[in-house]
Amino acid sequence: MERGVKPSRREAIVGAVVSAGAMLGGASLAAAQGTTTRTPWRGGGAFANVKLMVFDTFGTVVDWRAVVIEEGARLSKAKGFTLDWGAFADEWRAAYGPSMNRVRTGELPWTKLDVLHRMSLDVLLAKHGITSLTADETREFNRVWHRGRPWPDSVPGLTRLKTRFTIAPMSNGNLSLLTNMAKHGGLPWDCILGAELAKHYKPDPEAYLSPVEFFDLTPPEVMMVAAHQTDLAGPKRLGLRTAYVHRPYEGGSAGTPTMPVAGTFDIIVKDLRELATTLGV
Repeated sequence: MERGVKPSRREAIVGAVVSAGAMLGGASLAAAQGTTTRTPWRGGGAFANVKLMVFDTFGTVVDWRAVVIEEGARLSKAKGFTLDWGAFADEWRAAYGPSMNRVRTGELPWTKLDVLHRMSLDVLLAKHGITSLTADETREFNRVWHRGRPWPDSVPGLTRLKTRFTIAPMSNGNLSLLTNMAKHGGLPWDCILGAELAKHYKPDPEAYLSPVEFFDLTPPEVMMVAAHQTDLAGPKRLGLRTAYVHRPYEGGSAGTPTMPVAGTFDIIVKDLRELATTLGV
C-alpha cells in the first residue's frame, strides 16, 4: 500500500485477522494464509466443499461456568465472604445478551465484550453486597472469561479437524479474550475471528457472514459449529453449513438442553471428536 493511503475497512479487518493469527504462533499464521499442509479430502456429498469451520466458544468449546464457580469460590474464601457462585455464574451469563443489545440498539457505541462483562460484574457485585474486592481483584476476576477450560474432547477434536479445514472461533468475545483463551487452553486455532472484527454481535447477520467475506468464500463453504440452537438458526438462514454439538453440562440451573430433531441442522453430534469422524478426519 502506498504511503499516506488510508486502508479500506476490509483491508484493516483482514490485517487484524492475520495479526491475531500471528499471536498464536507461526504455524497458525501459516494456516491462516493457506500454507499449512492439509490432509487430502476423501469425503464427498454435502460437505465436500466446506473449507472453513468457525466455532462458538463459550459453552461449545470451553466450559465457562465451572471456571467462574471455581475462581469465585477461591476468591470468596480468601476474602472471607460466602456466595452461591453457581447462581452468580448464571446471573452473569444472563446479563450477556441484554448487554450486547445495548450496543445493537445504539444505546452504547461499539463496546468489546470484556467491557460489557465488567459492567455486568460491577452491577452484580453491588447487588450481592460484595465490597471487599480491590480494584485489581475485580479486574482479574473479570478476566475469568479468558480462562475457559476446554471440554475434554475440544483440543483433540479441533486438532483432527485442523488437518482438513481452516478452523477459527466465531465468538462474541474480543480478540484479546479469545487469544488468551486459546493460549491458556491449548486451542489449536488457525486464526482468531469474532464479533469485534465485524463490529457486530451475533446473531446479527454481519457477524455470521464476516468469515465468508474475510476468506473470499461462499456461505456453503463455511460451517458454523455451536452448542446452542439459537446460534445456528441465523447461519442456516444465511446459507452456511451448520453443526450442533450437544453440551449437556453447560447450562447450570438452565438445565440440560434438548437435542435438536434430526434434520434441524446439517450435523448433530455429541462432541467434537464425533464431528471430526462424521467429516472423515
